[in-house]
Amino acid sequence: MGHPVERHLLRARDLADRRYAEPIQVADMAAVAGLSPSYFSQAFRRAFGQPPHAYLLTRRLERAATLLRLTDHPITDVCMEVGLTSLGSFTTSFKRMYGVTPAAYRASAPPASVHAIVPTCVARFYGRPAHRTFREDGPAG
Repeated sequence: MGHPVERHLLRARDLADRRYAEPIQVADMAAVAGLSPSYFSQAFRRAFGQPPHAYLLTRRLERAATLLRLTDHPITDVCMEVGLTSLGSFTTSFKRMYGVTPAAYRASAPPASVHAIVPTCVARFYGRPAHRTFREDGPAG
């Protein structure tokens, strides 16, 4: 990709990769590339094999899949966290891409607590009994 237009397309693709959770439109990506939206859409499709809106949706759904596997955030929150605004459209698009609904996808993965990183000192502190039922120093006398 040595041609200047292609470098500009990479900038637009990087924008979608970095800021997928923001309300990015094709016009925003075209502006970053310095091209008109219609020419940008054609050039992006030629360069990357899919239209810019499909690329952005794919990034969002990939991130949503990660959040569904690694967190216990409600599905509606996951939808919003990745920059989508309609739970119905999210569910439809997710099912089209992964073959299952977001809820079924999450249910097929281990619970999010498996991925929680808890420092050892915290685990030890909260793992101790709250009330001691024995004396460590033995009986007096």
